[in-house]
Amino acid sequence: MEVSLWRIFLPVLSFGLVGCATHKPLATVESVDLPRFMGTWYVHYYSPLVVDRDAVNAIEHYHLRPDGRIATTYQFRRSDPQARLRTFTPTGFIYDTDTQAEWRMQFIWPFKAQYLIIALDEDYGGTVIAHPNRKYAWIMHRSVELDPVRLQRHMDVLQANGFDVDSLTRVIHDWESDAVRKAYIEGLPVGSTFTFRE
Repeated sequence: MEVSLWRIFLPVLSFGLVGCATHKPLATVESVDLPRFMGTWYVHYYSPLVVDRDAVNAIEHYHLRPDGRIATTYQFRRSDPQARLRTFTPTGFIYDTDTQAEWRMQFIWPFKAQYLIIALDEDYGGTVIAHPNRKYAWIMHRSVELDPVRLQRHMDVLQANGFDVDSLTRVIHDWESDAVRKAYIEGLPVGSTFTFRE
């Protein structure tokens, strides 16, 4: 089910426009190879919004469009791996064209939320996305299996930047009853758009 953008307008706008006057700037990674960063990521820890609380089998997929924008697909089920599929499709904009590590994510025109890549493993196997207000963060890995060493490294990055890591919620990944979507994800060619819907 494609979720109406108007249902997420207020919560997304609320975190996208929150002031950051009490915080020093949040540093991003030095550079991002966009083609390598594209594709599917499994969300393992995140800061829930009203619209995605209790997310199960959450993934985020990025596709670099010819115009330089990022077609984004965020999918999850709520509470149960057999619950209905929820899909959000914001558009990403590269804000810092030098590092390509600072984006803006747009759910509703003309509002854009800040999206900072503050950690990225050398093998592009894991990343940390954060908002500069230190209230929202996402830890995502290429593998559905959670690597504890990789996870700890990412938790350390967040903690060092003033995030309350205890407030993050772990995403349950139980794909046995979500096998059709899992097979689609695993078989999706590199550079493809994400079209899976139910």
